[in-house]
Amino acid sequence: MHKERLTVAAIGDIHVGETTAHPYRELFHEIAGRADVLALAGDLTNHGKPREAEILAEDLRAIGIPVVAVLGNHDHECGQSEESQRILEQAGVRFLDGAPQEIHGVGFAGVKGFGGGFGNRMLDSFGEPAIKQFVHESVNEAMRLESALRQLETERIVVVLHYAPIAATVEGEPTEIFPFLGSSRLAETIDRFETVRAVVHGHAHHGTYSGHTLRGTPVYNVAQTIPKDTGRPYALIEV
Repeated sequence: MHKERLTVAAIGDIHVGETTAHPYRELFHEIAGRADVLALAGDLTNHGKPREAEILAEDLRAIGIPVVAVLGNHDHECGQSEESQRILEQAGVRFLDGAPQEIHGVGFAGVKGFGGGFGNRMLDSFGEPAIKQFVHESVNEAMRLESALRQLETERIVVVLHYAPIAATVEGEPTEIFPFLGSSRLAETIDRFETVRAVVHGHAHHGTYSGHTLRGTPVYNVAQTIPKDTGRPYALIEV
């Protein structure tokens, strides 16, 4: 069933730890009453431990609305990201990396993303192999996003990332770490697709809530620590 207007709740960087009990059950219940879809913008767990994923899965099982997600850098810390993802998929979470989704006529595409910097200060693939590998990872994530976007035929698309695609939504963080918070390569990819109506990301805990790509696509930093229009840890976005 297609909806003329779809309300997406988006939150990132919830960092579920292995010693907490039902940390987000009440919040997810609230979100289910206000939104049609929940988008999780990475750093779902604190250290990427399967036990942390199990705790989050317990809170998500009863949410009653579709949940889409990407992983963040914290979710890779222990080298068990595949197991954590499997646990959350069993709770109904649809991971977007490599698997774009259509929900009520709206497409959802996403990748974790990576660093590399913004605008004319983006890191170039030049010099030592380690630098080239870093840039290759950034380029590869942008290419994966483009592949996902090309698979969707919907007239409305929401992009879910962990790393930022623009500098405007990381403003507030120390400028020295901007290159590690995101990459304009992601925005360049997004701007090739007129059907992208909104982009959400996390990672920049002290950044700015909203900005836009060069083409004018709205971008929202939904890290839970960022003040939002809702006055709550999550954003509500209509597409």
